[in-house]
Amino acid sequence: MSEALRYVLCYDSGDLTLAAENFPPHKARYTEFMTRGVLLSLGPFTDGAGSMAVFTSREAAEEFASGDPFVHHGVVSSWYVREWREVTPD
Repeated sequence: MSEALRYVLCYDSGDLTLAAENFPPHKARYTEFMTRGVLLSLGPFTDGAGSMAVFTSREAAEEFASGDPFVHHGVVSSWYVREWREVTPD
């Protein structure tokens, strides 16, 4: 088994009617972070109550959220980062 520390950014949904108009800059932001290799995965929960993203560092997760158009324009009502120990088989 191998282990790695990851940082999970959790978003609580805000006004989802604003999501479509703010999606293009949000997508550009997550694409940039994926290209940099610090964002590993992201996506919404199926119940519409929020979303999550997995980062390689707390700093990257906080940097992402602090500049995310979804946060700045109310698509996200609140966010937090949790440390997660990823365990995978060798």
